[in-house]
Amino acid sequence: MTETLFGGPALPPAYPERAAWGTAPKLRAWQQEALDLYMNASPRDFLAVATPGAGKTTFALRIASTLIDNGTVNRVTIVAPTDHLKRQWADAAARVGIAIDPNFKNSDGQHGRGFIGVAVTYAQVASKPMLHRAKTEAARTLVILDEIHHGGEALSWGDGLREAFDPAARRLALTGTPFRSDTSPIPFVEYAEDRDGIRRSKADYTYGYGNALKDHVVRPVLFMAYSGQMRWRTSAGDEMAASLGEAAVTKDVTSQAWRTALNPNGEWIPAVLAAADKRLSEVRRTVPDAGGLVIATDHDDARAYAGQLKKITGQSPTVILSDDSKASHKIEEFTASDKRWMVAVRMVSEGVDVPRLAVGVYATSTSTPLFFAQAVGRFVRARKRGETASVFLPSVPPLMILANSMEAERDHALDRPEKEDPDGLFNPEESLMDEANREEKASDSLEKGKFEALDSQASFDRVLFDGGEFGTGADIGSEDELDFLGIPGLLDAEQVGTLLRQRQHDQQSRKKRQGASSEPAAPAVPDHRMLMDLRNELAKNVSAWSARTGTPHGVVHTKLREVCGGPAVAQANEAQLQARLRKLQDWFVGRK
Repeated sequence: MTETLFGGPALPPAYPERAAWGTAPKLRAWQQEALDLYMNASPRDFLAVATPGAGKTTFALRIASTLIDNGTVNRVTIVAPTDHLKRQWADAAARVGIAIDPNFKNSDGQHGRGFIGVAVTYAQVASKPMLHRAKTEAARTLVILDEIHHGGEALSWGDGLREAFDPAARRLALTGTPFRSDTSPIPFVEYAEDRDGIRRSKADYTYGYGNALKDHVVRPVLFMAYSGQMRWRTSAGDEMAASLGEAAVTKDVTSQAWRTALNPNGEWIPAVLAAADKRLSEVRRTVPDAGGLVIATDHDDARAYAGQLKKITGQSPTVILSDDSKASHKIEEFTASDKRWMVAVRMVSEGVDVPRLAVGVYATSTSTPLFFAQAVGRFVRARKRGETASVFLPSVPPLMILANSMEAERDHALDRPEKEDPDGLFNPEESLMDEANREEKASDSLEKGKFEALDSQASFDRVLFDGGEFGTGADIGSEDELDFLGIPGLLDAEQVGTLLRQRQHDQQSRKKRQGASSEPAAPAVPDHRMLMDLRNELAKNVSAWSARTGTPHGVVHTKLREVCGGPAVAQANEAQLQARLRKLQDWFVGRK
């Protein structure tokens, strides 16, 4: 596995038939190729890596059916990350004639009559591995390990899986996302040394996002990035201001600006939710049942975002909270309806299948490659050719890197190189980011106590697609923003790229005409160092004026834009920044 985030080898075209989750009577090309490989090798262990939405469940259930029919196994155990996924697997298995009990509890001892096996969670196995070992030994068992990377989440989980399923006749491991950033070995996964001496996971079959996109198995994803001016107060009582995603700031400033943007009491998140709803309306012109999903950081934010969506749409969204006993029922109800929006806290980020989701808002500060890929995976499942997916996200470096590397593969590595490798997968910055992401597992309340969000403003930044970036920044509600929000919902990848280039050309032409009539033209290649110096100087002057007058930073920036014109600071050119600095100097000396 050496090619992409979801990567893989070149494959023949997909079969044209499409069917509901887990029920395809004919296999897609990659599924048939992987099945042939499996049946010819008859391995005890097999690891299949396939991009979310490609059809791993159909592939696994076809293997299960074949092994049951030829007498190789007479019991099936499916291990999944969550209770909802247990039921989802059982429903899919039932549609192909395999009776799986998802309600089995460890205290039951044996599964219900009439079932050939059970669906359990990783936590369930880890809590009583000897019980599951006894069940495995009592029959010729096929174990399907869905999202196998969960086997490395805790030492006890890995040990429990090994103890429980070591006697299995066959083990089929599946994953659709990049492997873990830690170095805990994942049970039943083979590791092989590369030329640098790093032990990396080795898949038996890989089908990546890039190939799935070419085969029209998954949707193309447009990432709609939004920037804006943020202001917050630190735990020391100091007021801070920064543009979201500004490159020349520290990791801490980026993190706090990001959290300020996601604060439901500011202006950034309502503006982005409204933009996402406009996008959803455009998609629903051609895909009438298209739905949207907001992924929130915690329960309080989820409820607040739901309230804002109700104001925007006039319809109460479905809210999915991790401690809600009715969560699975709500997901199923939303899936079968044509409601516009669902708001969830992380639990919908992995494996949960809602094919009609077409628009997403990434409203969480989690930035691990694993979580990001899982979240984006909720929107890529294609039902018919031409459907597109749109994911709205804050314009911050960690997410921009991940969005631009949708096709960069990451295997699980048990070792760390002493120096940066040629692919840059283990550079010092990423190691620091991994460390920061681990810290994000702390209590949300403790994290939020470190600073106080004061105010936030949103501006459209750019669209990221297929490794390219389109758009040059725009105000909320401007013609430039609406051009990108109004991209049709039914386009293939090539058409999306063509249309984005046209939109960018139109935007640049408008800016050029406006610039020619109102101010000297900006240089063809802006001096990024000079622009950063001007932004820093402007920020200091705004801070000084704020301290003198008691006016919030954001209000000062807004007033300067009203008086001097031009976009937000992050998109302003040299002349626009200089004009604002001159205006501030006038204010300081008493000139209006």
